[in-house]
Amino acid sequence: MTEVSHQPKQFEHIELAMGTGFSFHGRSSLSDSDTSIVLNQACAILHEADRIFSLYKPESPLSRLARGETSVAACPPVVDEIWNACEQWEKTTDGWFSAFTSEHTFDPSGLVKTWAAERAAEYVLEQGITDFTLNAGGDIMISDGVTEAIDWRMGISKPISIAAPEAGVLTVVDLHRTTFRAMATSGSAERGNHIWNPKAVGLAPNQDFVQVSVIARDLVTADVWATAAFAEGERAIAHLNRIDDLEALFVYADGNLAATDGFINLFAK
Repeated sequence: MTEVSHQPKQFEHIELAMGTGFSFHGRSSLSDSDTSIVLNQACAILHEADRIFSLYKPESPLSRLARGETSVAACPPVVDEIWNACEQWEKTTDGWFSAFTSEHTFDPSGLVKTWAAERAAEYVLEQGITDFTLNAGGDIMISDGVTEAIDWRMGISKPISIAAPEAGVLTVVDLHRTTFRAMATSGSAERGNHIWNPKAVGLAPNQDFVQVSVIARDLVTADVWATAAFAEGERAIAHLNRIDDLEALFVYADGNLAATDGFINLFAK
């Protein structure tokens, strides 16, 4: 039986999974032991997604699919779910999000991390912990029940490696009293030019931007559009301005900034 304390207690849980760090931070009315159990079970969702979808694990279903050793139908049903989701997002983004590499390998990494993060967050909410944030390798989700003003604020990093001496915060946004609950950033600072242009010959990367941060109502939407906007390049500014419930900040290769029309309203004051 789950124990509920009268006074919410602060918690922080950091989990290494899917090649990155996931940080849960918030307040829980459950006992310390029950809170720990909930967070560990939520993180099991992340590890299961990694087991299935990692292309760095030779025996994962997705690695076997890439080598032609199996079919989507023979993989766990969630592979077909993600395949279909990627196809739908490709249509939604007018083809700027694609889950296929230049070698025609199915690589849904532009969606799977935040998809798994959302599933983990949903589990935490279902267990009665409603006041928390989740940082999924720099992509951030805020729960509706957040009670501390600081948790509504998100920092956008400078478009350089976090290991660089000049690394730090580029700007801060505040999502309090907005409909937005998530932000995702795509860029070349940590992994180089790893986002391909699905409409270019040879899927060569677009080099207009070094970083794109997208704010949306949910984490997957923010993540997919950040990837798509980076791939599209400068034309994405006008493109995202036509999309409801999205705002974005773009950092050009020369260091100049651009943003969608409503982004200015989100700067922390």
